[in-house]
Amino acid sequence: MNIRLFKPCVGKEELNAIKEIFNISWLGLGEKVYEFEKKWSEFIGCKDSIGVTSDTAALHLALAVFKFPKGKKVLVPAMTFASTATAVHYNDLEPVFVDCNEGTLGIDLEDLERKIDKDCVAVIPVHFGGHPVPMDQLMDIAQKYNLKVVEDCAHTQGGEYKGKKLGTWGDIGCFSFEEKKGMTTGDGGMICSNNKELIAPLRAMRWVGIDKDTWKRKSGYTQNKSDTKHWYYEISMLGYKYNMNNLAASIGLEQLKKLNWINEAKRKAIGIYLNGIKDIDDIKPLLPYDINTNSSYWIFGVRTKNRDDLILHLKKHGIATSVHYTPLPLHPFWKNHKEPIPVSLKVYERIVTLPLFPEISRDQIEYVIKILKQFCK
Repeated sequence: MNIRLFKPCVGKEELNAIKEIFNISWLGLGEKVYEFEKKWSEFIGCKDSIGVTSDTAALHLALAVFKFPKGKKVLVPAMTFASTATAVHYNDLEPVFVDCNEGTLGIDLEDLERKIDKDCVAVIPVHFGGHPVPMDQLMDIAQKYNLKVVEDCAHTQGGEYKGKKLGTWGDIGCFSFEEKKGMTTGDGGMICSNNKELIAPLRAMRWVGIDKDTWKRKSGYTQNKSDTKHWYYEISMLGYKYNMNNLAASIGLEQLKKLNWINEAKRKAIGIYLNGIKDIDDIKPLLPYDINTNSSYWIFGVRTKNRDDLILHLKKHGIATSVHYTPLPLHPFWKNHKEPIPVSLKVYERIVTLPLFPEISRDQIEYVIKILKQFCK
């Protein structure tokens, strides 16, 4: 048996949606993007959303809209994907790496507060693997120190904390629809906020700074009016080519219809995993998975003292694995960062990501469990 690590849940509905876009021959930024933004806002429960090319782009723009002075500091988790920190650099700011909570692998709030100084202007919490950061506590800290909060929801789509959707707790929420995530647009992302005025400039900023995109100008192309300047637009700010397109949005609209089912299917799969590994020595769940709530988990993983040997054993039996993540200060790019992150360095040596996707079968999960038990014997 060969079991891949991730697998998007796509089918004829997405193919039909793409066909519709081909039929109207408008593949770029257009009406489907605006429709997807509206539907996403309704689903998340926020006032406005803006579709972009990736969560990386979303994080870049989310920080840019605050216009922080160059050289100011942004607190980011040490245990996260590179984009959380590179978005800080894109804005000529400096990341400060915060250690992780040993149990949840999310940002440790005590270490966060220890590392705040007068130059810190923002914090980017990441809901690691889909497990929520305690956002009520984090927001209290942010308010105390006057920090802006950009919520990195790359690992969760539709998850909740205390009955409130993740992505709506901070000033701005950023989402990923990359191919491996819960729902996908191939590549893509979304910015959302309950402060419409705050993120309004990002519509132009995602479209090279242009104040009126092509879709909004299209009707003037053939209208018989004396005003011939339908082609006219202005650029009043530095912008980027970060716009979502109709193809991606058409897939996203269909995926959004499936999202509640996707999250439920993954919760059921995690339940089978948890029951199967509960009596295996030296195999413990990666996270404190809460599958009896409206959770949205991206990964399932375990912790073991013999991580590298286990990965080789699983590979030998056709089971894909990964490690999420190498702490960012261990990468050469951030080698000069000396912030203490002892917990991140400790847990990194023990974590393994196992296969999880909506259509994974019970037989596949039980096969993984069987091989885990075989290894531990």
